[in-house]
Amino acid sequence: MTVVREVMSTDLVTVQPSTMTIEAVAAMSKAGVGSVLVVEDHALLGIFTERDVLRAFDRMHADPARVSPISKGMTSDPQTIAPDATVGEAMDRMLDGGFRHLPVIDGDTLVGIVSMRDLARSISKA
Repeated sequence: MTVVREVMSTDLVTVQPSTMTIEAVAAMSKAGVGSVLVVEDHALLGIFTERDVLRAFDRMHADPARVSPISKGMTSDPQTIAPDATVGEAMDRMLDGGFRHLPVIDGDTLVGIVSMRDLARSISKA
């Protein structure tokens, strides 16, 4: 059985909670990813995704969203998964929660992120 560790990305795009929304969006665009992980002192505080971008701009309108810290628009205390969980468990968690990105935590350490695309690729190669 394939486990999350085998399909997750370890090239993490991270930002501080004080990072401005527009800077987080630029980091996502530059890295070609759909989310950034919000960390402080090596602890995962939240996740900011493409959907959060849309909500931030809708809620705050364009100019305030550009200069607001990402901590105001992120999903705080996101669900996570262990690297030894199966791909099926990760997919179930994403489908049940209605999200497409899942931080991977080993003990207290952020070690990766897995996306719905990663999971779909692993299933299509099986």
